[in-house]
Amino acid sequence: MLRNAHEWCEIRNIKEQEESVNGPGRIVTGLSPSRQRPSSTRVQSVERAAALLRAVAAAADDETTAPALAETVGLHRTTTWRILATLEQERLVRRDERTGAYRLGFGLIDLAGQASGAALARSAAPVLHRLAEEVGETAALAVLREGALTYVAESTSASVVVSAGLSGVPVPLHATSTGKALLAFSAREDVRALLGPGDGDLPRYTGATITSRTALMEELVATRERGYAECRGEFETTAWGVSAPVLDAGGRPVAIVSIWGPGERLTDDRFPALGGLAVAAATEITGERP
Repeated sequence: MLRNAHEWCEIRNIKEQEESVNGPGRIVTGLSPSRQRPSSTRVQSVERAAALLRAVAAAADDETTAPALAETVGLHRTTTWRILATLEQERLVRRDERTGAYRLGFGLIDLAGQASGAALARSAAPVLHRLAEEVGETAALAVLREGALTYVAESTSASVVVSAGLSGVPVPLHATSTGKALLAFSAREDVRALLGPGDGDLPRYTGATITSRTALMEELVATRERGYAECRGEFETTAWGVSAPVLDAGGRPVAIVSIWGPGERLTDDRFPALGGLAVAAATEITGERP
């Protein structure tokens, strides 16, 4: 039952606009007619949300404000605002407060990590094995699952006598090269969401842990500039390493490649070469030529 006359007028206006664009009885869904399913199996709100997500992904920077997106997919502006607000709450899109433009959100990367972790692990396995043997250390792959960065595959060089397995273990984002690689290539809004609210210090694990948020942000800028992250015993004193992001077509990190080992072997002077190898391995996992 409608709550008031205003709501009735709004719904009527939405229906009239949709029919004026698509003809009587037709609704814009963002799908071509050949891909639309019979109306009995379609959920209109889901189709509209999917159409908006596709529009955000495909549009240029100046075409992702709510009014522009509404025009692109043929929806009433009020409907578009409501759907975008819901998608933003679910972290599937994010809104630039300065420009009002929408971008795909970190929630999609989280979903991709949960859905494709096993597939990525399989495709990355030969790359990790070759990398581990080349550097004589452990190479690993991590993905984001429900807000936690978790290793899903690893390979250890035959020359390593003892190695602590990390598969399935979530790691802190600010105290590992794996986490810093993820943060450095993520949007600022997503970094704040991943680190949690507040401006206080981050948890300390060792004497080398970066606990200042300001210092961490400076480290992330340096990480992005060189293309890989570094860690010097910040989570565990015995674990030093470098990490590079596996990026999707939009430049978003979907996984992280890491090389790690004890500090007496992974010394500072090795970091540039190892970082370059991690970047090359991450690129190879995407299917591109390093």
